[in-house]
Amino acid sequence: MTTTRASVPRRREAPTIRQVAAVAGVSRATASRVINGGHLVSAQAREAVEAAIAELGFTPNPVARSLATRRTGSVALVVPEPNSRLLTDPFFGGIINGLSLALEESDLQMVLLIARPGPSVARAARYLTTGHVDGAVVASHHRDDELNHILVDSGLPCVFIGRPLDVETEHYVDMDNTLGARMATEHLLARGCRRVATIAGPPDMTAGVDRLVGWREALLAAGRPADLVEYGDFTTRGGAVATANLLDAHPDIDALFVASDLMAYGALTELASRGLSVPDDVAVFGFDDLGVAETTDPPLTSVAQPVSEMAEQAGRMIQELLAGHEPTVEPVLFQARLALRESA
Repeated sequence: MTTTRASVPRRREAPTIRQVAAVAGVSRATASRVINGGHLVSAQAREAVEAAIAELGFTPNPVARSLATRRTGSVALVVPEPNSRLLTDPFFGGIINGLSLALEESDLQMVLLIARPGPSVARAARYLTTGHVDGAVVASHHRDDELNHILVDSGLPCVFIGRPLDVETEHYVDMDNTLGARMATEHLLARGCRRVATIAGPPDMTAGVDRLVGWREALLAAGRPADLVEYGDFTTRGGAVATANLLDAHPDIDALFVASDLMAYGALTELASRGLSVPDDVAVFGFDDLGVAETTDPPLTSVAQPVSEMAEQAGRMIQELLAGHEPTVEPVLFQARLALRESA
């Protein structure tokens, strides 16, 4: 009888700290403390982790060892986006401000690291996992970002701003994007709009997914079809192009829920170029309320996103991880609030 290759169990050549934690029945943070020589671990947990290490043949990543004996005094803010987005999207200004303020409490320095798709990911991974920083906060991440997996598997203390779609972790802060989108769409329906379309965010990001879900929930609850969807990339140009596509296919649209204020700004520009009045012809509702909304013509109604507060909370969470224990709070979900202005 022959045995096919597929029937032979295969084990990963390089076990991760997450696998050690799973086999030991403890959290990843507890496994990390045992591996790095921490003291805040029960004897039972230590024995379980040591047994799992032996069973899996786990070899600690060099950064995990170094964190136990030396600190750099710095935390990386990792942004996996092009430079142009960092410089033009006020979301990132709020993140930088909130995180830097939180880290000052512990005399930690924030290091900005832009990890664009491509070769820069490998460079960023080497930098982050070879002892140059004590921990990382990752913002604006995408599904299947390779760097997300590398950071979590390395054992480097890491907190995400926005619920990650591709890694298992409780170390993140987010806002209730679904509720915010649902509230915005319900507002448009309440003012009498009947053909409410949406410009959704990227489908590989939490914000894009959840805001689309909220829009769809509100329409279906009202007995309306939820089929008027175009996707954008959270940029002004992306919003303008998506608006043009929607209007070309559905000229009877009388409202737009747009998943970011920058895209909503692009939508207002496209509507004006076609001679359509806002809100009389088409009402427009954005998402973020980070400064852009107050400068558009007309001023933009938006879902307020507390970005600075979210970044501050992420900063406190990374400080607790660096102190060698689990954060005292579970994943934090900030509530949505509507900022009503002339566009809706």
